[in-house]
Amino acid sequence: MRLLMSALAASLVGAVAMAQAPATQAQEITGAGSSFAAPIYGKWAEASQATTGIKLNYQPIGSGGGINQINNRTVDFGASDMPVAADKLAQNHLLQFPTVIGGVVLAINVPGVETNKLKLDGELLADIYLGKITKWNDKRIAEMNNGLKLPNLAIAPVYRADGSGTTFVFTDYLSLVNADWKAKVGSSTSVNWPLGTGAKGSDGVAATVKRVPGGIGYVESAYAIQNHLTTTQLRNKAGSFVVPSMESFAAAAASADWSKVQNFAIDLNDQPGAKSWPIESATFVLLPTDPKDPAQNGKVMNFFDWGFSHGNDIATNLLYVPLPESVHNAIRAEWKAKAPGAPK
Repeated sequence: MRLLMSALAASLVGAVAMAQAPATQAQEITGAGSSFAAPIYGKWAEASQATTGIKLNYQPIGSGGGINQINNRTVDFGASDMPVAADKLAQNHLLQFPTVIGGVVLAINVPGVETNKLKLDGELLADIYLGKITKWNDKRIAEMNNGLKLPNLAIAPVYRADGSGTTFVFTDYLSLVNADWKAKVGSSTSVNWPLGTGAKGSDGVAATVKRVPGGIGYVESAYAIQNHLTTTQLRNKAGSFVVPSMESFAAAAASADWSKVQNFAIDLNDQPGAKSWPIESATFVLLPTDPKDPAQNGKVMNFFDWGFSHGNDIATNLLYVPLPESVHNAIRAEWKAKAPGAPK
């Protein structure tokens, strides 16, 4: 009898475990893409799981990879810092919405130069990546930084080797401010770099710049903070030199007019305003409008709804700018209109 009861108990435990396994599994959502957005999504996931019961499995493989994966439906959502064109969204049955705004900053490794002491502008940046300026003590850099001791050291540009929305944001900015760059290289998630060293992901760029004397690279501000990188000032559209900070990112974001864009595809580069940081972008999520599992779609929206409602302080601590509440509400309206499984 004891053996029979033990066997029955073991079977019951096994049956309960099997019954619970799919439910536990169903609470996980998968995403891939933007490394720019990885720090905030990771922190939102840590903070929200106890409330939502949703676990996030996110792979920061770059915006190009994220777009491909959601097009192929191998993840629940894709993430890109480059807004996807309306025809591509329609073709792949996708809804696009922004989550936060962040600055792209320049990280340098120049011996003797402290963080935010070096001044640069878009023209100089483009010419550095075009190979027209090759030394840190070049006359043009020295004239912009009167009184700053600059070494006779080769500049070592670093860029993203993977398809990257951060690359799109950076090259879009260079195209806006340097005609030669626009004509010869242009803007995209992946371009033919005239020179430099490629690195995978924002973390790869950060690590390479930190390791190589003379290095310069572009990264999302959270990576510069987390990796204790030396950053620079930049001259903005108004002609003012500004440091990368919550104040300068928020100033640029405040200039955005969301009412005039389709699918939330706003360009925040080179915004007006004396305090505005010049290289900035929203980061976007791509969600199916024809999901195989509407409930899974709903979990994705519940996760981001939690971020919109409760995650603003987390965002600002990482130097992301939260979206205006009016944009949050516009996104929720889009969910209800176009995305099966949307929260009630």
